[in-house]
Amino acid sequence: MSEKEPDTEAYLGAVDKLMICDGGLTRLQAGLLAAAQLDIAHDSRSFARLLGVPHALVLRVLAELAERDGLIRITKRDARTLRNHYVLGEEGENLRAISDKLEILQTRNGSPAGHLAGR
Repeated sequence: MSEKEPDTEAYLGAVDKLMICDGGLTRLQAGLLAAAQLDIAHDSRSFARLLGVPHALVLRVLAELAERDGLIRITKRDARTLRNHYVLGEEGENLRAISDKLEILQTRNGSPAGHLAGR
């Protein structure tokens, strides 16, 4: 987990943008991607604790993302704690770039970045 206190509004905005850019993402999948993107959490246990989600569920979703064309790349696994460390994979970085462009377009059009499509 990051040393800084996460910005809830920025995090939720990033989750919304990722879900708009990739309609196949669940909210939890987008949340894991947003946490890596915003440097909020880079391991499964920290993410689970921060969001109050069962660690087993986070591990399952992380595995789904890792299998899905490189959205997430597992960098380290702790056999004792089952903690998985992760970073955005190549496709995750591409998705981040697309969501960043979405924010730029929204700013140019005058719509607030944190309130996307009524989500």
